Amino acid sequence: MGRILLVSRLAVRDLRRRRGEAALLLLAVLAATTTLTLGLVLRDSASDPFQETRVATNGPDLVASSATPTDLDRLTGAAGVIDHSGPFPIAPASFQRSDVQAIGRDAAPASVDQPSVVRGGWVREGGVVVEAAFADSLGVRVGDPVTVDGRSFVVAGFAVTAAVAPYPGGSCVVLVPCAHGSPTDDLPPDVLRNPGLIWLTRADLLSLHPDSLAYTVNLKLADPAAAAAFGATDPGLRLQPWQDVLADATELAGDARILLLIGAWLLGLLAVASLAVLVGGRMADQTRRVGLLKAVGGTPGLVAAVLLAEYVLIALVAAAAGLALGALTAPLLTRAGPGLLGGAGTPSLTWPTIALVTAVALGVAVVATAAPALRAARTSTVSALADAARPPRRTGWLIAASTRLPVPLLLALRVAGRRPRRVVLGVLSIAITVSGTFVILMLDTYLRDNPFVGGYDRAQTDSLRQVLLVVMVVLLSLAAVNAVFVTWATVLDNRHASALARALGATPRQVTLALAAAQVFPALAGAVLGIFPGGWGLFDAIIAITGGESDRATFPSAWQLLALVAATVLVVAALTALPARLGGRRPVTESLQAEHA
Repeated sequence: MGRILLVSRLAVRDLRRRRGEAALLLLAVLAATTTLTLGLVLRDSASDPFQETRVATNGPDLVASSATPTDLDRLTGAAGVIDHSGPFPIAPASFQRSDVQAIGRDAAPASVDQPSVVRGGWVREGGVVVEAAFADSLGVRVGDPVTVDGRSFVVAGFAVTAAVAPYPGGSCVVLVPCAHGSPTDDLPPDVLRNPGLIWLTRADLLSLHPDSLAYTVNLKLADPAAAAAFGATDPGLRLQPWQDVLADATELAGDARILLLIGAWLLGLLAVASLAVLVGGRMADQTRRVGLLKAVGGTPGLVAAVLLAEYVLIALVAAAAGLALGALTAPLLTRAGPGLLGGAGTPSLTWPTIALVTAVALGVAVVATAAPALRAARTSTVSALADAARPPRRTGWLIAASTRLPVPLLLALRVAGRRPRRVVLGVLSIAITVSGTFVILMLDTYLRDNPFVGGYDRAQTDSLRQVLLVVMVVLLSLAAVNAVFVTWATVLDNRHASALARALGATPRQVTLALAAAQVFPALAGAVLGIFPGGWGLFDAIIAITGGESDRATFPSAWQLLALVAATVLVVAALTALPARLGGRRPVTESLQAEHA
């Protein structure tokens, strides 16, 4: 216990001395854990309105339909059925030139699936009740005159139900082919295109369709969880368990969840690259501190534990904050819509979610810091206390290639040559950022040009575009912070080399340009790799996962791709200008002196 207490106190003390760096490290991990939490809890948050609607309407556990009511009568008497309503007649119809499913209902309330009227009243002779989301899409109002299969009716009210998902994602329950694609799709004339739902009295529906009717019944089961397996052996019935309705109702949240999880892994990879560079810079700045710890009796294991403990503490705080922020933010990204009651509540955090987010945070911290911490712990005590400048690597081809270059490029190439792993991490960071940005822009254009993709309406595709915007803002913010601190870590690591270069005649401007150029060239390589293969491959993967159609996508032209690469390089150059300038103008005598712990 004394050893643990010592490690904890040393780690906390070092974090308090470097609060700015600790805050930025916290930000990097927090971005990944918050986005991951959002992706994990979004569907649970989206299911709240459906569950509230299901309770308010006494929603069915299973909806069955058949061409003849006798098949349904046999089902209502089956073992395990505790209540039912119907059979009700149902038929495909035309409502204001839109495809609908028209259901004949009684004026008296039903014990199972009694739609909840949110405006106006329930069915009456000559009156039609419209499903609320469908009514919102058409823009009709209570009291408006409408036509159903050419016959005049009046809108009696709007209602919501849990028997089918809200428009436009509701599944057909009639025994005719249905499609949930764009209204412009070339489909056979007997196919319902994104059908809406209306309710009429039985008499009104029978007067419209005296012969071509199907029937539907709503069942309440003793075991709702077994709804999917109930009656599956009867091929003459069309069955829809409540779990399928829930999946249709939360399909938008499911696609948003996929986008957020992909964004979370991108942010996690970016956080690993960011932390690896930042930790490497901090380790270089703590060389004398490592020497002092070892000089007073600290073993290499103790030194490594102290260095790792700092980042483990940051990871734990980031995991806790990310879980809280993700759970609180999830309802803001969930659009319940007019077809369901209530709104998305704050989801409860389950132990698997907490464990996964915490494990990811700790994994990011350990993967990024283990190698630098172990390398620092193995440093000899004398070398660590001396804190001498690291001898440059003598690479023949690098020296030959740089001798005839202008001074800023010569210094930049040698700065990159001293830290090849940092250059690789810089390339990967930019590649991840550009890949994510490229895919987000592609998906945003795809959703903008195909607002009815996946059976969504414009408002729902706009919700997906908002999710993409959130991910892109977080990704670009973290990448900007990363670019600044990669440059600052390079400045700190090359303080002795930069001072020697200035002592030998290099100007502060040349040193500044060299430090900035050492980040710009990896940014150029990362931007190219981020577009191809990174961006193209990730876009194809997302389209395949979400069930989209890549042939509908509008792919960027060559000049747009060149503009993205150029913009990336310019932004990195602008972000690295200030830390490079500060490092290039540091007094030579101060830089050549040993750093204090």
